Amino acid sequence: MTPEIISEWLQQYKLNAGIAGVLGKLGAGISLFILVFLANFLSKRLITYVIHPIIGKTSVQWDDLLIEHKVIVHFSHIVPAAIIHFFAPALFANSPDIVELFQTLVNTYLVVIILLVINCVLNFTRAVWERSPVGKRYPAKSFIQAAKLVINLIGLIFILSAILGKSPLVFFSGLGAVTAILLLIFKDAILGLVAGFQLSVNNMVMVGDWIEMPGRGADGDVIDVSLTTVKVQNWDKTITTIPTYALISDSFKNWRGMSEAGRRRIKRALHLYMRTIQFADEALLERCKRMRLLRPYLESRLEEIQKYNEGVGEEFSELINGRRLTNVGTFRAYCVAYLRKHPKVHKDMTLLVRQLSPGSNGLPLEIYAFTNDTAWASYEDIQGDIFDHLLSVLPEFGLSAYQSPSGADLEKIGFGLKDK
Repeated sequence: MTPEIISEWLQQYKLNAGIAGVLGKLGAGISLFILVFLANFLSKRLITYVIHPIIGKTSVQWDDLLIEHKVIVHFSHIVPAAIIHFFAPALFANSPDIVELFQTLVNTYLVVIILLVINCVLNFTRAVWERSPVGKRYPAKSFIQAAKLVINLIGLIFILSAILGKSPLVFFSGLGAVTAILLLIFKDAILGLVAGFQLSVNNMVMVGDWIEMPGRGADGDVIDVSLTTVKVQNWDKTITTIPTYALISDSFKNWRGMSEAGRRRIKRALHLYMRTIQFADEALLERCKRMRLLRPYLESRLEEIQKYNEGVGEEFSELINGRRLTNVGTFRAYCVAYLRKHPKVHKDMTLLVRQLSPGSNGLPLEIYAFTNDTAWASYEDIQGDIFDHLLSVLPEFGLSAYQSPSGADLEKIGFGLKDK
């Protein structure tokens, strides 16, 4: 119904011609918007109750993401724009200003709808990519965000062009003058884009990785990698946000290799009290021979030492002459045998027990091995069980662990001196 028809109808009731004309245009506009609303409603129902069920019944899975990310639903917004574009000139043929206003609104609305559709398509593309085996190793979130940023900036230029009635080339030509300002505003985004590209290409970090970055207070699982930030959920469930470019400029530790290998390293030392280190006497050797884990070692070593010492003769009575086993060497052999028999220690990885340089805290005897369980709690249990056992058997070898004197020890010494 045109504004003229409505105006003539109202004038039959002796309404002022000016007021009738305004009400006629208002009524035509309302009727147009009612038509637009109904068209949009029906197109959405068509998509929801016809097209979506057809997609849901297909055998492939990726097309379900079209529904999840509302790609097709946003196309329904094109119908109202098309109706306004075709009907507005006919309804307001005698009002070119109103037609021009509607065309401006339609052009702006179409740009917005196109941007929404493109954003949904990008989200859909990212979801399909991340479901693939390659996508799990090379996340595309930062690239999608960068693409959205560029596309939305271009869309903003077209919106301004539609509203102001200027050619988009005018705005594009003016970008050179504000490049420095844009670089300042989007500094983090640009740095993040470059850093995200390097992180993805070099496969440096992905969602689910355990990383450590002490300089940023991060120690936990990566839960999100975006264009400008990387979110890390620490073990105390706090969230640390790190700029993406910081992962390129600073150093960090990624534990993914450990998780993929299914092994985790034990590298810890027992500190032995050096005054308890001595040659193994007959009593100690007899006691060690009863230890099942040490029998192969003692049989081969004692036979080797005996052959060597046969040429020493009477000088063998001095301890320094000839070769003899020591309690610390025998204990070291026991540690190796114990670790090789331990069901939770990986047998194909490096396994050694070595002496480090003696110091003020005694003689460090370092255990270097790998567990076959990488779960944190299980790893700590395995490591604790190993050192519980080794510390407990030290007296069997005539050894003791070094411990710095405490205040109670010094107090006891002071009381002893006082009594004298």
